[in-house]
Amino acid sequence: MNDCLFCKIIRGEVPSTKIYEDEYVYAFKDIEPIAPVHYLVIPKEHIESAAKITPENSAVISHIYEVIAKIAKNEGLDDGFRVVNNCGEIAGQTVFHIHFHLMAGRKLEWPAG
Repeated sequence: MNDCLFCKIIRGEVPSTKIYEDEYVYAFKDIEPIAPVHYLVIPKEHIESAAKITPENSAVISHIYEVIAKIAKNEGLDDGFRVVNNCGEIAGQTVFHIHFHLMAGRKLEWPAG
């Protein structure tokens, strides 16, 4: 998707602070963090939302969770972390490229905050 913000970040057209990258996944710091640690983990393949996960693209979602575990270990998030995915505008999704918020570094309340 040429106009997708996260696709532009992956292509290097929009700057980001990279945390992790491999063949399938890109992770970077959120520009409006709500926790001391707040990263976005995204597939390089454009998938609009969790509602668009299929048997053909689900392997990358599994890989994203493996990457999240690796990032958490590398960052020393032994006290815990939260992973959030918003699906659809009413749920708070603002960029329609599936992404997972990895947050930690303080006590996180529920509902999210």
